[in-house]
Amino acid sequence: MSKKRKNMLEMIGIYTIIGIMFVIILYPLLWAFGLSLNPSSGLFGAQMIPDNWSLVHYQWLFFDPRSNYLLWYRNTLVVAVSTSLIATFMVGLTAYAFSRYRFKGRTNGLYAFLLLQMFPVLMGMVALYILLNTVNMLDSLLGLIIIYVGGAIPMNAFLVKGYFDTIPRELDESAKIDGAGHFRIFFTIMLPLAKPILAVVALFNFMAPFMDFLLPRIVLRSPENFTLALGLFNFVNDQFANNFTRFAAGAILIAIPISLVYLFLQRYLISGLTAGATKG
Repeated sequence: MSKKRKNMLEMIGIYTIIGIMFVIILYPLLWAFGLSLNPSSGLFGAQMIPDNWSLVHYQWLFFDPRSNYLLWYRNTLVVAVSTSLIATFMVGLTAYAFSRYRFKGRTNGLYAFLLLQMFPVLMGMVALYILLNTVNMLDSLLGLIIIYVGGAIPMNAFLVKGYFDTIPRELDESAKIDGAGHFRIFFTIMLPLAKPILAVVALFNFMAPFMDFLLPRIVLRSPENFTLALGLFNFVNDQFANNFTRFAAGAILIAIPISLVYLFLQRYLISGLTAGATKG
């Protein structure tokens, strides 16, 4: 087999795999969007491209007095933004300490971070519930934020620590000679150089509250405190049972803030993901 023919077959194989993955990803999205435009409420007779499409479900979400969708959206944005900012800052500080300083328990602390990732989140749900109940933070967005931030630190800190390790220590030493303290070095040298990996951490922690259902289900009780995942569940389970088309409309709108944050951080994401994968 000639080299040209071999390269052609390889390219055909690559594009075939990409095409299959594209269909797998795009097909359910098209169905969800089509369902959101379907004026009926059930799945019976639903089409990917409705004959008589309508924006009635989007109008209901935004303007109907019975809808708490905008309230759920606000709650989710508060949790997502707070979790992303606080977790990124805490992860940066933790990773910086483990990367630049030598202290008693440092190695055991790194091992503990890895060990914590080996256990499923479900194992800690009962303990988290009892903890929040003890400090009177059940059914509150603050309690949810604290759990998200705490859960984000171990693995992300280990990842960012690997990135910090690649930054030459000579920069720290030069700054110390010029009289810079620990926090000034962290804020003026380490953070700017670590923007790519911190952008990845920020994006993932921003996305988590939009996608998570189980933790809000355990922590939150009042409908006015629901996040989007928990609120939308009611459309197919509780008050508006089996209203899959309205559920689809609400789910489609979740992509808007995630897409905006992704576009804002995109110049850092590729280098950050690559660095996190190769420099850890």
